[in-house]
Amino acid sequence: MKESPRRLVLIAEPDSRLRSEIREALWQDGFEVAEAATGEEALAKFGKREPCVVLLEVDLPDMSGLDVCRDLRRHGDALPIILISSRAEEVDVVVGLEIGADDYVTKPVRLRELTARVAANLRRARGDRQESRRARMEFKDLVIDLNERRVVRQDQEITLTHTEFELLSLLAANAGKALSRERILKHIWGQDHPGDIETRVIDVHVRNLRRKIEAEPSRPFYVLAVPGIGYRFTNARAES
Repeated sequence: MKESPRRLVLIAEPDSRLRSEIREALWQDGFEVAEAATGEEALAKFGKREPCVVLLEVDLPDMSGLDVCRDLRRHGDALPIILISSRAEEVDVVVGLEIGADDYVTKPVRLRELTARVAANLRRARGDRQESRRARMEFKDLVIDLNERRVVRQDQEITLTHTEFELLSLLAANAGKALSRERILKHIWGQDHPGDIETRVIDVHVRNLRRKIEAEPSRPFYVLAVPGIGYRFTNARAES
């Protein structure tokens, strides 16, 4: 039987020792790895062969990893981008996710957690879900098409990253129910028990999603906070 080709992960990280450790862990999980020590090198390697996931250090020696992230996002919203940084302040997390990153991992990097996040982001990007979901959901002026992965509000298509789409789909499929951050984290990132950094990741993605789907993001109609628990999606269906 012919062996399946390995999926490519691009790592942009100036620390050669950490790159080596990540490369070995990903190789054991069945991934091929392309390495870059600078932002320019990462962009050049991306141009030669598009990876399935990008691991991107925020503090690169020649340019900010955030600028690299912005550049990569111009190629589309489907590519999973995971930022790596020793900085865990909320402002860094917020900025990284707002410019289009899907996930944020802080140093020291736990290799098993990182490879699990790579796999979870890749599954999500490929729409590789086992649970059955309705193909189309309609709420007031919002339409969510799961088969085509399209979202339309007031006849205008809304561009979402794959993480934002999965978050919206999860909330909408459970309209009227309060979903805990633990459940959201488990469903989308494949993790349990969110810590401070994971909680901020969820909250920032919710804010980004509100800005795109809500008429008034500061007074949301669709995605509502449930204090002490998580979030709830409206159960106001479109009129027949």
